[in-house]
Amino acid sequence: MILRSLRRAGRIAARTAPAPLRRGLDGVRVTPRPLVAHGLTGAVLEHIPLRVADGTHLALCRVHRGDDLPRPAVLLLHGHTASADMFTLPETRNLTEALLDAGYEPWLLDWRGSCRLPYNERGPRYSYDDVALYDIPEAVAHIRGRIGADAQLFAVAHCIGALTLSLSLTAGLVPGLSGVVAQGVFLTPKLYGKSRLPMMIGPELLRGRQSYQAVDIRKAGLFSSQTLAFALAARGAECTDPTCQILHNSAWGMGASLYVHENLHPRTHDRLAELFGSAPLSTTAHLRQMDLAHTVGRWHQSDRRYAALPVDAVAAAGRIDCPVLLISGNENKLWADSNKVCHEVLTSRHPHLDVRYTEVAGYGHVDPFIGRGAAFDVFGHIVNFLDELR
Repeated sequence: MILRSLRRAGRIAARTAPAPLRRGLDGVRVTPRPLVAHGLTGAVLEHIPLRVADGTHLALCRVHRGDDLPRPAVLLLHGHTASADMFTLPETRNLTEALLDAGYEPWLLDWRGSCRLPYNERGPRYSYDDVALYDIPEAVAHIRGRIGADAQLFAVAHCIGALTLSLSLTAGLVPGLSGVVAQGVFLTPKLYGKSRLPMMIGPELLRGRQSYQAVDIRKAGLFSSQTLAFALAARGAECTDPTCQILHNSAWGMGASLYVHENLHPRTHDRLAELFGSAPLSTTAHLRQMDLAHTVGRWHQSDRRYAALPVDAVAAAGRIDCPVLLISGNENKLWADSNKVCHEVLTSRHPHLDVRYTEVAGYGHVDPFIGRGAAFDVFGHIVNFLDELR
């Protein structure tokens, strides 16, 4: 299987050269690749360049019906190495479409960990502290400036998008949200058992050899320092696609899995290298720290620029001023039962908070958003929660 997978990867690499990377250095304008959203019938997409206080260029997109009717806004936050594309899949009924039909106005943020931006592979290093301190609060501030201070604004976040949102919330940087939906993980990160050892030792072994782990063999190159990760991901894999193997069998070499394979639409499966990008190894130490502590907390302990962020976000969770819905697939093989634990911890330690938990049977980590049946099995939980708070 390993040799067959590498031979297939070699044919893919020979057929298609990698797209040139745009540099994302401070002060240099970054143009993200186009958002895949042609399936949103009758919707208007307003692309908004957003430069945050530390000089990083992001991408924000407002999706609306083209009229002036007031609608509650919903900020959508993707996971690390994914992008806003995960909310606009044209081959399935996507979350953006479901929110539009339910009378909401989606705002899609590509924060600095987006694969539509170059920062995972090029440019200055960043931490999740930067996302919590700059990206999310400044996106919220921009939306507030457009919709008005009294208009309703919700947030629906996935994976690291939800984790960093929890850090922003507990720092008091995004007050006044009407409600939050956090999928996969929130305040109590707990890595799937199989991925803990690779997370502990993998980045240390690779230090100095590579700065990121690719998911696209065309970018990595067939004979590179990353080849071993692709080879190991192929062990025991039923699928012959190298990108699927490293996401479904390995999760960038961490030994985890991002989705239940049969939940993906064939076209979604074929586009995995577009939907997910390279994972920077520089952020893994922060993940290790939070997993060991089972709490979200800032990485920069002595840098005064980040002093607003809590060291222990669970202890500071009393600052959350809106209802929270925690969602997780019962087959999540990246964050395990993190959100179930989070619900138990928050209801015990902060009983005044309105925190709810919903578990979706038959789903893994990211397929609650990109799965072909997600509109039937998952989106209703989200829309019903938002509707209750309107």
